[in-house]
Amino acid sequence: MLSGPSPRSGEAHRLRIIEVTNVDFSLRHFLLPLMRGLRARGHEVVGVCADGALLGDVRMEGFRVETLPLVRGLSPLAQARAFLALYRLFRAEKPDLVHAHMPISGFLARLAARAAGVPRVAYTCHGFLFNQPAPWLRRAASLAMEFLAGRVTDEFLTVSQEEAADARRLRIFAAPVAVGNGRDPAVFHPDPQARVRLRGALGVPADRVVVTALSRLVRHKGYPELLAAMRDVPAELWVVGERLASDHGEDMEPYFAASGLGDRLRRLGYRSDVAAILAASDIFVLPSHFEGLPMSVIEAMLCGLPVVATDIRGPREQVVQGETGFLVPAASVAPLAAALRKLAEDPQLRRIFGAAGRVRAETLFCEELVVKRTMDALKV
Repeated sequence: MLSGPSPRSGEAHRLRIIEVTNVDFSLRHFLLPLMRGLRARGHEVVGVCADGALLGDVRMEGFRVETLPLVRGLSPLAQARAFLALYRLFRAEKPDLVHAHMPISGFLARLAARAAGVPRVAYTCHGFLFNQPAPWLRRAASLAMEFLAGRVTDEFLTVSQEEAADARRLRIFAAPVAVGNGRDPAVFHPDPQARVRLRGALGVPADRVVVTALSRLVRHKGYPELLAAMRDVPAELWVVGERLASDHGEDMEPYFAASGLGDRLRRLGYRSDVAAILAASDIFVLPSHFEGLPMSVIEAMLCGLPVVATDIRGPREQVVQGETGFLVPAASVAPLAAALRKLAEDPQLRRIFGAAGRVRAETLFCEELVVKRTMDALKV
């Protein structure tokens, strides 16, 4: 491990910190609260990711964001270009700390930072690729990447307890710190007025049960299972999110087209009023095959919704089975349908689970506490 950085002359406590992630979506929705916290502590913070429309929100808050040719695919040539761009940026900026996120961008940024002589290199794991269902060769390559990058990492953080345990068990890093994820209870909370307003705008009766899914439209979020399960659930399904230009894999549109849900399926696309949508909903569902520690579950719990999620890393640290919601096997339809149907048919159970989930989220997943825990783990 390296010692802390030497302060800049005349700036005994002010550090230049570069936060690196893959795309604008993750910078805007995952890193921005941390960037605010770092700035509040007096540090200079620069964001780095691929270009995208959501960076306007970040820049409007006064943050500098540098866009580089970061890609999420495995093209060797594209990744070589990304590495070189990161190396040149770090050499020019001379940061005291580079804090990297996401598997591929995190791997490249850590290696480039060390090669550029950055005094301290940190990484937050938002989910190991080798835990994702994939061919064994891809999983083995992911493990090798994490092991190699772990050798040049000074602080290693994870969002989930299980992946901190994986990092220790697999000798990726000796002392990882699980910092969690968090959202602001002042933004995400039950809101009867928003419920009335949004349902009125969408033409949804007050007594209709609404199940909401909030995620990118990709296969590992479990949409084929969810759409099949909803055929047996007396409720309407709201789907919030879209497919990013950088997403890979099977197209979900044929599944939506063949869902058979008719007017019980409402596609809302990307929304900036997620808190209001959750407040207008009755049940939240996330049937993913793979997660880190999903923000959407935290948002739903803070809004007082019962949650149905898959029994995988991340969600099972958030959802307490039979107390705040239900955990079901991944990639299965019948258990998912049964859990959703039980909640759809029992408003009292929804209220009990939702209230318990809100208390749990306020206690464990409050944004202010998580940001402080992260900055303390980074020693900044």
